[in-house]
Amino acid sequence: MELDRSPLARPFPELPHIDGVTLRVARAGYKTWERADLTFAELAEGTAVAGVFTKSACASSEVEMGREQIGQGRARALIVNAGNSNAFTGYRGREAVEQIVEQVAGALGCESEQVFVSSTGVIGVPLPKDKARSGVEAVLAAEPCGWEAAATAIGTTDTFTKGAHTSAMLGETRVELAGFIKGSGMIAPDMATMLGYIFTDAAVEPAFLQEMLSKANQASFSCITVDGDTSTSDTVLLFATGKAGNAPLAAWEDAGADAFYAALLQLCRELAQLVVRDGEGAQKFIEIAVTGAADDASARRIGLSIANSPLVKTAIAGGDANWGRVVMAVGKAGEPADRDRLSIGFGGTWAARDGQPLADYDEAPVAKHLEGQDIRIDVDLGIGDGRATVWTCDLTHGYISINADYRS
Repeated sequence: MELDRSPLARPFPELPHIDGVTLRVARAGYKTWERADLTFAELAEGTAVAGVFTKSACASSEVEMGREQIGQGRARALIVNAGNSNAFTGYRGREAVEQIVEQVAGALGCESEQVFVSSTGVIGVPLPKDKARSGVEAVLAAEPCGWEAAATAIGTTDTFTKGAHTSAMLGETRVELAGFIKGSGMIAPDMATMLGYIFTDAAVEPAFLQEMLSKANQASFSCITVDGDTSTSDTVLLFATGKAGNAPLAAWEDAGADAFYAALLQLCRELAQLVVRDGEGAQKFIEIAVTGAADDASARRIGLSIANSPLVKTAIAGGDANWGRVVMAVGKAGEPADRDRLSIGFGGTWAARDGQPLADYDEAPVAKHLEGQDIRIDVDLGIGDGRATVWTCDLTHGYISINADYRS
């Protein structure tokens, strides 16, 4: 299925080299496409790892094993399959992942717990062991490649390849962060809702790396939605090779910890927003800023209620400033709200304040704003200090066309 490039696409950036990371790609042939569908990252000994995974009760074996492995805190390799999610495949799916892990661990001479595997694609089809074996053999023998090739190989319905980078100064030491991500549909935050991989040359202790990733996730990957559906395979992994030579970060009090976290959070948000910009059938990128809620968690839930509303999303697709649909979405969220304190605006223009339409409301600037590709909705609850920002896209006929034809 050939998909047109999203009108919201961003060019793939030039990402910095991360010392301690070697990338390779190969073709395992999990689908009929004639392209690489396997990405491999070899990581330096001692690389720290952190991860967040889907909360789906029907998670893939790759996710289950990742959850089991992440606690030991170290990684030597990452391997990502595209075209087959290997989810809902029972013991056969688990055996396929174990085979991959043992094959890679044997080649690198490392513990099997240090090999992380992800898969993405159609649910309910066991990963073919023969293709998995030959794919691993091919990727281990492949020449090293660049970031864009590695990111392209893991795509499915993605219409553009997604990557980003940031940096931070830890005292006198500059550290780099680079990442790539795939995701376009089945995107709703119940942790991450996509496959994303971040690499840094900073030295960070595993437990603190996990703490920072979990915190950054709550303000990035868990603040996006395309369709309200949480995948069985969602994974975000963060690898820190320690090759920059900084004094290892172990706590928030350490010099440079705040700077590193700020860079990590920025990178996570950029990657998360790229997924929304490639939402299946998307024509508009929507930022929803919620303020005045009971607390931050409540604000996030209200924002997601708005972002997941088909009525709000179709109104934006049609350029209709139907703020009544936003009122509806706030009211159904199950969070504290006071109708007579609620204010709603579009693109910096308030349409309603304190529970009623503004007498001098001029819809012209709002209509003009909604003609653009980047849309902002402001909601103020007027009852507290809670705030959150979430991101989504509009809902168009394109989403139906892509998903009605997904398995063909």
